Amino acid sequence: MKFKYLAITALSAVALYAGQAGAADKKTLAIVVKGLDNPFFEQINLGCKKWLSEHADSEYKCLYTGPASSADEAGEVQIVDDLLTKGVAAIAISPSNAPAMATRIREIAPKVPVMTIDADFLEPDRMLRKTYLGTDNYLMGVKMAEQAKALKAKGGSVCLQLGNVAAANINARAQGFRDTLAGAKNVDRLTGQNGWKEIEGCPVFTNDQADLANQQMSDVFTAHADLDAFILIGGWAQFAPQAYTQVTNQVMDKLKSKKLVIIAGDTLPPQTQAFREGRSHAQVGQRPFEMGYRAPDVMIQLIKGEKVDDPLYTGLDVCTAEAPGFCEKN
Repeated sequence: MKFKYLAITALSAVALYAGQAGAADKKTLAIVVKGLDNPFFEQINLGCKKWLSEHADSEYKCLYTGPASSADEAGEVQIVDDLLTKGVAAIAISPSNAPAMATRIREIAPKVPVMTIDADFLEPDRMLRKTYLGTDNYLMGVKMAEQAKALKAKGGSVCLQLGNVAAANINARAQGFRDTLAGAKNVDRLTGQNGWKEIEGCPVFTNDQADLANQQMSDVFTAHADLDAFILIGGWAQFAPQAYTQVTNQVMDKLKSKKLVIIAGDTLPPQTQAFREGRSHAQVGQRPFEMGYRAPDVMIQLIKGEKVDDPLYTGLDVCTAEAPGFCEKN
């Protein structure tokens, strides 16, 4: 299942903007996300648009773009390359493939400020950007592990569902999750620590595709009838609510009894609906709208040479049955 929020391609959006910006004589503050097919990033877009509506008289304009598909890592690198070639005042990047994007930024050596948003570069490459704006992803993994421990005090068998293999933010969440359950640092895999063990064939990688995420869940549930916990490190499967409903219908009795627990990342509307229906036991949500809304101001500070903290964390929202909080009405 693909999400089609825009009728034009990312590259044509860049070209279209170039003409509009020239006429308006606006300087470009570019936000480049992993893919326009992911509704999580649409929230960043809405934040960018909100900033734009409140700064109509500014000399700057917020541009949101990215490849049509979240699986197009090379396409994202090319868009960043094109934007920097055409000329932008500053750029905020959510790298799908962190090493590949860092390599290209190093080659281009742009003179304009570069920051990361939502996903960061790997630690050895962080000198290439001025700051990171987004989630403390390791902490997000910790929060998900805390919910797993609360629901399964004795541990159990678990499957982690991840995104792209080289996505630094997703991998940081997985690290926080594993370390917290194991009670140790830099754990590569749960092999029985404190009763937790990752099953054979997991983790699974969705490549940020909702249809693949749901198929993977279904396959795991079929192959491992005694699974104790399934962890959506990102919310991919829930972004396709109809398919997610069908998949969780397979195991609703287990979900109701908590023989099987599901913990998922993010709190977009279809996800909070799934939570209220008992199709997940906890949601740990990021704040993507805030990322998109704050990014232009951060870029302007960088352009002006002002001191900006690094990192800039946007916080988390945790929803549980006992404290539904953000998920109760959203």
